[in-house]
Amino acid sequence: MTNLLWVALMFCGGAAIAVQPSINARLAQKVGVIESACISFAVGTLVLFLVLAVQGKVSVKGMGDTVWWEWTGGALGAFFVSMALFLVPRIGTTAAMAVTIAAQLTAGIILDHYGAFGLRHIPLDGKRVIGSLLLFAGAALIARR
Repeated sequence: MTNLLWVALMFCGGAAIAVQPSINARLAQKVGVIESACISFAVGTLVLFLVLAVQGKVSVKGMGDTVWWEWTGGALGAFFVSMALFLVPRIGTTAAMAVTIAAQLTAGIILDHYGAFGLRHIPLDGKRVIGSLLLFAGAALIARR
């Protein structure tokens, strides 16, 4: 795939992340916050299993070669979804997403700077700091009532 296609797919993923909390918050009004998060993850797991099945890739190969912290992504996702379900009805989708994006960028800058988890090292520089500060300013303006 070309980089443009990858970027377009990530853009769609970002849009999905903005829509998901609102849909889940609506469900949470009917079934509860934790219950809604559980349903969200169960449906997501089913969809991913079906994708793997269609691709013929259902396998547990390599699971024994992992370390404990490599399994924490699902727990972090559950925390994010639960927090979004709790906050979206209180502060709105836009404010929740603005704060989320500012936090993601900040965490990303830190992870890149240290080459965390064995990934590529991208040093912190002035452009990244200024970009992060501007994003925080934007998030603060959006979240302010």
